[in-house]
Amino acid sequence: MVEIRKNKNDYMDILDGDFSELDKANMIELLEEFPQKMKHALRLGEEFSIPTNFLSASDPARSFKNIVILGMGGSAIGGDLLSDYLADELSIPIVVIRGYDIPKFVDENSLVFAVSYSGNTEETLSALKRCLKAKARIIALTSGGKLAVLARENNFPVIKVPAGIQPRAAISYLFFPILKALERLGLTKERNEEIEETHNILQELSREYGAKSPLKNNLAKKVALGLYQHLPLVYGSERLLEAVAMRWKTQINENSKWPCFWNVFPELDHNEIVGYEIENNINRQVKIIYLQDKEGLLRVEQRRKITRKIIEDKVAEFIVCPTKGKGKMARMFSLIFLGDLASYYLAILNQVDPSPVACIENLKKELAKR
Repeated sequence: MVEIRKNKNDYMDILDGDFSELDKANMIELLEEFPQKMKHALRLGEEFSIPTNFLSASDPARSFKNIVILGMGGSAIGGDLLSDYLADELSIPIVVIRGYDIPKFVDENSLVFAVSYSGNTEETLSALKRCLKAKARIIALTSGGKLAVLARENNFPVIKVPAGIQPRAAISYLFFPILKALERLGLTKERNEEIEETHNILQELSREYGAKSPLKNNLAKKVALGLYQHLPLVYGSERLLEAVAMRWKTQINENSKWPCFWNVFPELDHNEIVGYEIENNINRQVKIIYLQDKEGLLRVEQRRKITRKIIEDKVAEFIVCPTKGKGKMARMFSLIFLGDLASYYLAILNQVDPSPVACIENLKKELAKR
């Protein structure tokens, strides 16, 4: 077990050291290989067989009235990211459903992606069965399990992803195949240039944020050290960085085994900002991570600057993390990648293996007894 000491230089030694004693499943390798996994995930979306009744020769966009993504936890976040990413392109809504039931609007004109990395997520399977009754057109995305069995029994297509990865570390397989499927269905445009830019930037960041990159040059390690023993609040902004902020929150929860909360501009300026009005010891433990979209709305950036001026002296620190790249995809995934690595390094500082999620597994066992 790594011993955490109080001298700052000791923390540097830990973050630049060997993680294998704690990281028994070698999650760091999975995170660093994101660019390669991205390419593989895109191929999976290109290769699966789409039934002919999914396609309309005259106008593909009129084949469906809505897109529904079923999922929980790490298996659902790809849908949230897609909803934000495609908001200014799609003429039909994307709705992410986390739970057992489905809305009444789901019918034969709905395109449903049932996403369960394990294939055994009970809420997703329950919602899927309701989608089958509603005669929706369904595509499954899974590594196997009961979801794959249901797909065979009901003759709907499956995008089969590699097994043996924690769902939260499989984000490339939970986003890019669906994006490619939507392109093949004629619902979105081709985006080869954006994909190439994103891949190149992630390759650079994998070297910059990777385990072998020392703390002095590594923003992910610096962010983790800054958050250590504090309460992180992640602030994104509407549309592109809303789901990214939620992703940071859930990664810190699951990887770092640490509480974390999130919100977005401009909504937080209508409520949460008032929570800093009274000086107190709780706010002094807060570190705000602001995810800054360099290409985002000017008005949001103006709000961020004013908000920072109002609350900065009430909290421990206000950390700004800007996007990289020009295209929306690169900007989104540059910050996802930073958050994934920062949460990993925070786990190392917290002396925990980032992979296991004992609380979730214990909850499932208790539910199984009932």
